[in-house]
Order: sequence, then C-alpha cells, then structure tokens
Amino acid sequence: MPVFVAIIAALALAAQADDEPPITVMGHPWAPFISPMGEPFRPRSSSDDPFAHWFHQADGNRDGLLTVAEMEADAVRFFRTLDSNRDGEIGPEELMVYEMDVAPEVQINTRWKRSPGAAAEENPSRQGEGKERWRRDQNIDGYQPHGLQGAARYGLLNLPQPVAGADADFNRGTTLDEFRRAASQRFHLLDTKRQGRLTLQELEALLPSRPKAGARVKRDEDAVDSRVGQPFRKGD
Repeated sequence: MPVFVAIIAALALAAQADDEPPITVMGHPWAPFISPMGEPFRPRSSSDDPFAHWFHQADGNRDGLLTVAEMEADAVRFFRTLDSNRDGEIGPEELMVYEMDVAPEVQINTRWKRSPGAAAEENPSRQGEGKERWRRDQNIDGYQPHGLQGAARYGLLNLPQPVAGADADFNRGTTLDEFRRAASQRFHLLDTKRQGRLTLQELEALLPSRPKAGARVKRDEDAVDSRVGQPFRKGD
C-alpha cells in the first residue's frame, strides 16, 4: 500500500474514533452495595437488598452474626475471583480489570451527582443564589457536592478504593495475606463495641443515608463521617 494511502486511512480511523462518545459511568442512589473488601452487589429489582445479600453470604454458618474469621473467609473468596492468573497477587492489570469491569463505581470521577454548574444551567433563575441553595436542591443520597468518592458512596467504610487500599507495602501488588489482614482490620473498624461479632442491624446503621423517592436530605457540611469506625486495637 502506498505511504500516502496508508496515511489517509490512519487519519480516517482517527477521525472515526474522535466521533465516538466518551464512556460515562453512572451511579444510582439505589445501587450497588460495595462490601468492605470492594465486592459490588447489585439489586436485580427494586425489592432486592444488595447489602443483606453480602451479609448473608459472608455469614458462613448462617447464625446472623458476622465474625472476623467469616469476614476473612469472604475476603479470600473474593481475592481468588480477582486473582485471575492465580499467582497469589492482585497485580496492576488485575486491579485495572476490577476498576473498569468489576466495580467501575469506584472510579473517582464517576458521575454520581450533578455538578453545581450543571444544576445552574438547568434553572438559570437560581444562578448566584449561592452554595446554600445548591445544597438544599440536591436529591442524592445525603452527600455533599465534591464529598465522598468512589466506593465510599456505596459502602460501610470511607474507602474510595477498597482493593487497592489493601496493598499494605504500596508495591502495586496485593497479596492474599495483605488482603486477609485488611479484612481483619476493617472488621475491627466496624466492630465499634468490641464484641467480636457484627449483626445485620448494627451494620445497616452505617450505610449512607438514602432518601425515599421524592424526598430531600439535608446534611451539615461540617458533619463528621461516622462510618470510618474506631482506631485499631493494639496489635492489629
């Protein structure tokens, strides 16, 4: 093929690529739930409860109590799902698959709520009314504009990226031991009463508040995120 023809073909392909719309990941107030170790659970209907699905799955002996051993076992199961090449580590490529395909909601810039600029464009008469008016107008999960990010919007702990967050030595690879230890540490963050067990009702109280259809949620922008749990016990 002559060089000139090859150049024309390459330019045509580039122009076609530019015409393709960008990929946008949308978050919805009703889905999903992302477990403390980063596993997404999505409802199949409006009556499904993805949070309860995770809890009952992790509660291995079905006694209604989640222990640290059960949370570690659930983490090991999910780790083996992510470790696609079975080398005992979640590497950069596997982490990319997690962020793009398994749980794209953890991406920091995913669209969960309208930007203040977009809200003003929808109703120009409200321009210039300030931040207070914008906060009253939002009807999305009680979060503040520019607030919680990634998986923190859908889970029990303020962890934007729970899988990458388990990489204790920051070497861009998470081993099974690191993942298991992270599960233990996160259990203790959730176990604020130091009872060594967690119930469905106790954990439900830590979920992000979600308004009923048509309701509006007001939240003090200076309020402390109570979902971060308590300091680790000595030795953890």
